[in-house]
Amino acid sequence: MDQSLNYTDILKKTLQEAVVNQPRLQAIKLYPVCDTESGHFLVLATGWDKQTWMDTILFHARLVGQQVIIEEDNFEESLTQTLITNGIKQEDIVTHLEPTFAA
Repeated sequence: MDQSLNYTDILKKTLQEAVVNQPRLQAIKLYPVCDTESGHFLVLATGWDKQTWMDTILFHARLVGQQVIIEEDNFEESLTQTLITNGIKQEDIVTHLEPTFAA
């Protein structure tokens, strides 16, 4: 089986479960956004946090070939670790990229 297809399924399932399992302490809603064609997987948070409107990305991963690149992981209990637990190989996860500078 193509590993990237399996990783797509794991990413989608993990994000969908993450938004269901979040406590609703405030009037903030979480939305999983899974664009399999572009390889972007996000969790958006929108709503009122006291008197302030919140519209932010809590989690963002990109699937590039056989690598899952974690751009943001702002969950209290890391979704990155959950992805590993759910079957993505730790060596296939990149949590940050070193900047490259042109000479």
